[in-house]
Amino acid sequence: MSSSAALPDPAPNSALPTAPPSPEAPADRRRWFALAIVMTAAFMDLVDVTIVNIAIPSISRDIDASVSAIQWITAGYALAFAAGLITGGRLGDIYGCKRLFLVGIAGFTVASALCGLAPNPEILVAARILQGATAALMVPQVLSIVHATFPAHERGKVFGLFGAIVGLGAVSGPLLGALLTEWNLFGLQWRPIFLINLPVGIAGLVLGAKFITESKAPKAMRLDLMGVGLVTLAMLMLIYPLTRGHELDWPLWGHFSMVGSLFVFALLVLHQRQKAAVDGSPLIELSLFRVKSFAAGIAVQLTFGVALGIFFLVWTLYMQMGLGWSALRAGTTGIPFSVAVSVAAGISVQKLVPRFGRKVLQAGALLMAAGLLTYLWEAEHYGMAITSWQMALPLVVMGVGMGLIVAPLTDAVLSEVPKQHAGSASGLINTVQQMGTALGLGLVSVVFFGAIGDQPAPQEIGPAFVDAFQQSLWCVTGVLAVIFLLMFALPARPKAHAEGEAAGDGPLTKEPALHG
Repeated sequence: MSSSAALPDPAPNSALPTAPPSPEAPADRRRWFALAIVMTAAFMDLVDVTIVNIAIPSISRDIDASVSAIQWITAGYALAFAAGLITGGRLGDIYGCKRLFLVGIAGFTVASALCGLAPNPEILVAARILQGATAALMVPQVLSIVHATFPAHERGKVFGLFGAIVGLGAVSGPLLGALLTEWNLFGLQWRPIFLINLPVGIAGLVLGAKFITESKAPKAMRLDLMGVGLVTLAMLMLIYPLTRGHELDWPLWGHFSMVGSLFVFALLVLHQRQKAAVDGSPLIELSLFRVKSFAAGIAVQLTFGVALGIFFLVWTLYMQMGLGWSALRAGTTGIPFSVAVSVAAGISVQKLVPRFGRKVLQAGALLMAAGLLTYLWEAEHYGMAITSWQMALPLVVMGVGMGLIVAPLTDAVLSEVPKQHAGSASGLINTVQQMGTALGLGLVSVVFFGAIGDQPAPQEIGPAFVDAFQQSLWCVTGVLAVIFLLMFALPARPKAHAEGEAAGDGPLTKEPALHG
């Protein structure tokens, strides 16, 4: 985050209007093409999460998916994504961000085809896990490519665009999912929500190979396979019992597994320290956590992911299975929220954060909490008779709050990261948010399905879903209060990117020797 990000033209070396075209112009156009490509991939990933939520009732009816299968269709993706992101980020450092991005987008496209053709819940869940794993190769490279391609003084502008893409993905996913489900193209019902990724993925693969420049860590690194195994095992031991717990009546092995995951995480830290001392190629660069802005931002990302994981799934279930709304009505109801996210994210980095610092992010947390409390009151007051337009006010307030957090938080976490660890840091940022999301999705079985009870009578389903939704909102509001407190650990004022540029070296300087 930088004060220069608020300027209309953040590129001080650009030519004056009366000057002849700069010889750097083709390279400049090339990097903006590259940005469009990686942003499209990030958009595809974001849409794929929200688009599935809105189609869950249709999927459940069509292939007779159980409650557990419904959770795994969402949590399986999030779990594989979270477990693989650190590895994906480090692989980008070792083999090159461009190469891993292309491998990831190709795998994501194939997995999307498998999801769209899945004949039963088991294959769909397996394909979703594969989709999450390949997204874990693709997504960390997005921030790494931005970090390596754009000079520090332009990153505020780029992260502002990234925040707007987050909002656009949030609005497009539910609406696109609703339209594709309602249209029932070629009698395929929900399947086009996955198949639509095929032309986008193929285009991204072809154009990415042409326009993205390669970047990797300056010194040779090796993949820490032991670290990969430990981080994956720890994630599975923590999240699998949460996801299956309600269905299996919370068996004893699940509690042991969750407690045991903490010891595996501790073992991972010890192994990473040893690996760094022996050959300097740990999977997780623990030195990053000595950077205050990074450590604090990671803690916020984790808890923020928990809040999002709980809210978006229970919100969809509340509208469609509780209130009995169609997918299209549920999708259009979310438009005010997503537009507010997009607009607020676009202005937060460039206009607000350079002036007000972390107060902007804290205001975002308070606004989200205020929107949730308003939504809570409305859900209780109007009950089953609530309308879409009555939901608009709390959704706009929540959306503005979320927009004030998502874009500047990413910039804050990465702003002081050394360039050679950009891939690892990007993987960690995405990992902890996805880990939080997976935890949130797992907790849905506790805060939502647990409140509904076992097999309510048909006439009781609607009111039971409304009550469970309200209980879930209380939980999300509590998580946002924790986020607000954690934000006090963030730097009070953003460190100007211009300082790093002026120094000519350090974590924020641009890599001069990138090659295609």
